[in-house]
Amino acid sequence: MIIVFSGTDGAGKTTQIERLVKYFEAKGKSCEYVWARGGYTPLFSSLKKIARKVLGKKVPAQGNSKDRERLLKKNYISVIWLIVAIWDLIFFYSIYVRAMGRLGKVVICDRYLEDTALDFEHNFGTVFNSKSFLWKLLLWSAPEPDHSFLLWVPVVISRERSIAKNEPFPDSIETLEYRLDKYLDENCFPVNRYYRIECTTPIDEVSKEIISFIEKS
Repeated sequence: MIIVFSGTDGAGKTTQIERLVKYFEAKGKSCEYVWARGGYTPLFSSLKKIARKVLGKKVPAQGNSKDRERLLKKNYISVIWLIVAIWDLIFFYSIYVRAMGRLGKVVICDRYLEDTALDFEHNFGTVFNSKSFLWKLLLWSAPEPDHSFLLWVPVVISRERSIAKNEPFPDSIETLEYRLDKYLDENCFPVNRYYRIECTTPIDEVSKEIISFIEKS
């Protein structure tokens, strides 16, 4: 079984995933929690660390910075970055996540392909092509989730919770608004695939709603 959690920052995805893991473990099922976004899988992160050691200051430090923005504005750099990131996701989802599912584990993904498409469109503009062969290969090869949840909160709450958690690289208000608009856009996250939950309600109520939906499906 593969379960996906998408949605805005501060919506409580991590908390709900932790609760869901406990729910399945209480039933004697083994869980595999995975967090991945394009360019931020364990393998890609390792590649970036190696590049920083080899190339030194030519590769910007982790996180948002003017040096990073300046480097990624070069089209050829962006194209190379996207190609490597997408191949990395093909390996991660199509091989690793699929294998965990076939081994009988309940695989719970913190974010999935639609989240990455949102990031790529926002960060790389016209350089990212959702109709490219490579992206279509990723969509075709990645496993279809059994359940997909979209958790969201208003931008003000998202911002407040990010500050409270001392996020090292919090998104701007503009970026949070952009993401929320995309998450609530049915063309990006269709309701026939994503079960939406507005998460300003108590944590326990959200947990019950998630578990109830899974049990009824």
